[in-house]
Amino acid sequence: MIKHNQKMTFSGHETFQCRHLWLKKGYDFVFQQNSFSSDDAVVTLGVGRNMVNSIRFWMKAFNLLDTQDQLTTFAHKLFSDETGWDPYLEDEASLWLLHYHLVKSGFASTYSIIFNELRREKIEFMKSNYVSFLKRKADAEKTFQINENTVNEDFSVMVKMYMRSDATTKDKEERYLGLLSELDLIKIFSKGKDDFYVIENTEREHIPVEIFLYTLLDNESYGESVSLSSIENDHDSAGAVFAINRAGIVSKIEELLSIQRYNNYITFKDHAGVKELQFKRKPNPNSILTTYYANAN
Repeated sequence: MIKHNQKMTFSGHETFQCRHLWLKKGYDFVFQQNSFSSDDAVVTLGVGRNMVNSIRFWMKAFNLLDTQDQLTTFAHKLFSDETGWDPYLEDEASLWLLHYHLVKSGFASTYSIIFNELRREKIEFMKSNYVSFLKRKADAEKTFQINENTVNEDFSVMVKMYMRSDATTKDKEERYLGLLSELDLIKIFSKGKDDFYVIENTEREHIPVEIFLYTLLDNESYGESVSLSSIENDHDSAGAVFAINRAGIVSKIEELLSIQRYNNYITFKDHAGVKELQFKRKPNPNSILTTYYANAN
């Protein structure tokens, strides 16, 4: 996983949320040795210059391009026509996987901040709560500054990424579903003139256990054992990224233990009330997903 910790980023998407075919289109474009900065990128991709820039931004945000605009291993694993797990994102599991990489990569700062930090303070929040949170964070850390207009636009893009479209909207652009809208992670309701957003912790029964296990194996901070509390609460943990509650995490672990090919890797123990998952050995995270996708169809 590529980390982009050099700076906070709240722009670069040209106010476009990522559309459903953009990542595959961007993957094929780069795989064919094209450059986003070339004069003919607009013609080759078949979109305007602002959208070319947006596709490049989202490729980086989802950990598909590295800092040198080269395709990552994850990009090839998911989108390769010959060997890719799910090139056209037909399995909802792939969207959960992309959501995980979007949060963990940190390239588009809003997603990591909301799922890893803001939700610890507020499960229910308004846009103004997010802006205030960022201002406090900037004042405390003194490593970045924010432009309130830019942050407001970025928040709106985030909402479009996850929210289902309103079929009655008059703005044609607003009807395009964001890539992650099917996950139903963010709900919206109104109180008077204010819109409130809710990311509620639930059991997330529809997330395949292989995606859950992948996040445990992919987390560099986890050793041979990891506590239930860490899985629930740590930065970039399954609990934080997927908004899974403790009951859901325990259910995922129990399901893994019930499957022989995964039971060979893990045990779940309770030492003096401290529950932890222990790895007998750690398989390659990608091998877990290769097995999942091979058996999904």
